[in-house]
Amino acid sequence: MSRGRNKELIQKRNIALLRRYHYWTEVQCLRFDYALKQLSENEFFISEERIMAIIRENYKKIPDIVVKPVPKVRKPKITAGQLALFTEETPTNR
Repeated sequence: MSRGRNKELIQKRNIALLRRYHYWTEVQCLRFDYALKQLSENEFFISEERIMAIIRENYKKIPDIVVKPVPKVRKPKITAGQLALFTEETPTNR
């Protein structure tokens, strides 16, 4: 008997999650961040980050619905010197 999580059950969970995400975002027209919160806190009890990872990995596996994952946004890397440019007060010419 194999150990660990059952791959078939994980796949069924992922498909169900995609269908629920589609329902909340497309049918109910809920914003994606509210849909993620709903799925995370009330339906699947996993983190919002994990839900987005599952959606990005599996969105092409359901042919009968179109699931549009939100693109991953990368934060710009700002150095302390660059940040100081925005926090210093500039003198006014009066």
